[in-house]
Amino acid sequence: MIQGHPDWSRHKITKHICDHWEWHTHSGQLKTFAARSMIDKLEQQGLLDLPPIRTAFRRKPRPPFPKGFIAPSLKPIKQSLGSLAPLSIQIPAPNSYEENCVGYYLNCHHYLGFNRTVGENIKYLVQDQSGQDIACLLFGSAAWKTAPRDVFIGWGRETRKANVNLITNNTRFLILPQVHVPHLASHILGTIMRRIKQDWITKYAHPIHLVETFVERNLFKGTCYRAANWHCVGQTKGRSRQDGRNTQLSVPIKDILLYPLTKNFQQVLCRSKA
Repeated sequence: MIQGHPDWSRHKITKHICDHWEWHTHSGQLKTFAARSMIDKLEQQGLLDLPPIRTAFRRKPRPPFPKGFIAPSLKPIKQSLGSLAPLSIQIPAPNSYEENCVGYYLNCHHYLGFNRTVGENIKYLVQDQSGQDIACLLFGSAAWKTAPRDVFIGWGRETRKANVNLITNNTRFLILPQVHVPHLASHILGTIMRRIKQDWITKYAHPIHLVETFVERNLFKGTCYRAANWHCVGQTKGRSRQDGRNTQLSVPIKDILLYPLTKNFQQVLCRSKA
């Protein structure tokens, strides 16, 4: 296909792949990001000769918040969890002030920073009863493969490929630095776990049955996750998804924690879609 259309850009190639293979999300969008990732990896392995990247036509990545953005003024909070209740947990509308606040908080205060997300994802902004922002979370695409999780679920290669979109990864969780409230983090996790399955159905027209997260062992103990009944199923091997055929990138070892949203999640996640 590439040889027959030497004038096609990489973007047009990925759109053609998705159309030809009927590669769509549950909401009907083309899975161009996944297709682009695939052809890039094939090129790195010497299996494809792709056209040059057209840098003149590339859109600049959207910043996590607009230039000149002014975040709300926040006061220190040092009190009991009960005095903050009831908490408000909202999913910010796209490009809203609240969504920009989430991008600002994660970019400025989370140790991993924040870039605009791709694929299926949900952001949450948490406020106390007075309306002050106190925390934010991001859930996105699950890890493509990780042995302890896959063994725990009972996944083989084909069932993982078919069902990995039915789990999500809690990639960011931030309690804002001015907030010091005992048991707040586990309370927020518990509250969101009770609603995230329906939130996913509302946004993407399909459920999720399991949530995962990865906790850097040399930095955190994962106390709030364990207190919220998440299960540690093992550790990563200290390798990156960017590893090539002949190179390995050393990354921190992380605990793998899982939270089932469905009682029979292992049966559901091991069903074949053939």
